[in-house]
Amino acid sequence: MLNIILEWLKGIPKDYAVMIVGALPISELRGAIPLALSWGMPLAKAFTLSVIGNLSFIIPALFLFEPVSRLLRKFKIWSGFFDWVFENTKKKADVIQKYEALGLAIFVAIPLPMTGAWSGVIAATLFKIKFRYAFVAITLGVICAGLIVAALCALGMISWKAVVN
Repeated sequence: MLNIILEWLKGIPKDYAVMIVGALPISELRGAIPLALSWGMPLAKAFTLSVIGNLSFIIPALFLFEPVSRLLRKFKIWSGFFDWVFENTKKKADVIQKYEALGLAIFVAIPLPMTGAWSGVIAATLFKIKFRYAFVAITLGVICAGLIVAALCALGMISWKAVVN
């Protein structure tokens, strides 16, 4: 899937491609940082662009996710999709229920599938965490996740080939 996305992004500058990959729910930081490093970007630049991309959608998503999902759930195909998304988020959200904003930051900071900024927005919406707390928690979680992924890449434990395979 990421290879298809990279084909679409082929003609744009690599800096922008890294930010776009960082913003996608499929890859987020876990894909953007290794991609940037595979292109020869310095680690600090890869981290910065990936974090910027990953954070770029948070404010609109926190405001729009609930009303858009409510509207789309009126259609059967979207209702099933949102039921699946909500159930998967709830399964992994014990820490959020217990610790609220701090739990949200921890949840987002763990760089595993279904625990990034996109899932953080969904969890913040589901658990009715106020915008100001959700925004700060997700931002801190993204930065922590980025530091973890960057460190694992620097140690040679994550590579772009591992991400796409």
